[in-house]
Amino acid sequence: MTAVERTAGLPMSVPMDGLPRQVRVHEVGARDGLQNERATVPTEVKAEFVRRLARAGLTTIEATSFVHPAWVPQLADAEQLMPLLHDLGGGVRLPVLVPNRRGLDRALALGVREVAVFGSATESFAKANLNRTVDESLEMFAPVVATAKEAGARVRGYLSMCFGDPWEGPVPVAQAAAVARRLHDLGCDELSLGDTIGVATPGHVVALLDALTGLGVPVERLAVHFHDTYGQALSNTLAALRRGVTVVDASAGGLGGCPYAKSATGNLATEDLVWMLDGLGVETGVDLSRLTATSVWMAEQLGRPSPSRTVRALSHQE
Repeated sequence: MTAVERTAGLPMSVPMDGLPRQVRVHEVGARDGLQNERATVPTEVKAEFVRRLARAGLTTIEATSFVHPAWVPQLADAEQLMPLLHDLGGGVRLPVLVPNRRGLDRALALGVREVAVFGSATESFAKANLNRTVDESLEMFAPVVATAKEAGARVRGYLSMCFGDPWEGPVPVAQAAAVARRLHDLGCDELSLGDTIGVATPGHVVALLDALTGLGVPVERLAVHFHDTYGQALSNTLAALRRGVTVVDASAGGLGGCPYAKSATGNLATEDLVWMLDGLGVETGVDLSRLTATSVWMAEQLGRPSPSRTVRALSHQE
């Protein structure tokens, strides 16, 4: 792997009408990315990864998950990791995933101020991921969200399988919107709509966003989380931005997937997203060269090249 090389002035900024001036990138590589790695990454390497992402200008970095080690052994070191990140200060938000009240209590005890719960739009994935029905999972989340809010923490709600499910196939727009509305109504400050197996297309994205706003969920509270299984993540993101979404989940270097959905490939690569947004004149605050160098470094730690096309182009990876 070579050093990052970027031609000055590229991509050329050519704005499009109907897009937001600024987008906040919700970086998920340290959590959603590393949870799907076969090998367990040392805690010190995870901490350095987060620090490098912050130095690249990312202000929201999902750090880890407070799940039972048997579920996701790659993230069993949450208690050890979070104290290593205290030096980042208040300019960087470090949300964590909490599957239940026990996970929330563990996170709050370490001073965590932002948490996320993780639901499903389909019964099959709810059963596979949470061993509960959709209704039962929402019942489990209700006291978690309420307690977090009482403690002054910000809460994000993830909703998986919004567009398609490996067991059930296509997910009706009305079904996904109804479950999303229920998750939002628990008190979530932000709702991330997940295309967990990467089957969405732009028209489907627009239809779901319109359905949700039609149900009274403000677009300002919505984020999108696309996987690039069929190469649609960027086109889906652009469709969401044109509908008013300003928060996009992405993973440095394209790391990630889902351990409970084997057909889920990597997340939208943060570098690919930033390249597109830079070209559209949309501000992110992210230094693409530093970010790419971070992903090259992380790929070296994992012993394999990054799947991100932008990382490969800028670092001349084979």
